Amino acid sequence: MKNPSLILCIILDIIGCASYIFPSIAEFSDAVWAPISAFIFYKMFGGKTGKIGSLVQFTEEILPFTDFIPTFTLGYFFKKYEK
Repeated sequence: MKNPSLILCIILDIIGCASYIFPSIAEFSDAVWAPISAFIFYKMFGGKTGKIGSLVQFTEEILPFTDFIPTFTLGYFFKKYEK
């Protein structure tokens, strides 16, 4: 499978962090974004990386105060350098 774009991964991480802009709706938006981002991660990376990464992505988005972790970007580098 082709490696996803680094720019796209950074944009998706920024979207995940966007809930901090409006703290009053942060947890609601995280609950909506968590399954969407996990699905996108799985589709982008596929295989074992996609399966494990989508679980990490979902968990990171659904848990409070963990939105700052750049999961998509980390997945990009993991996929790029895996052998």
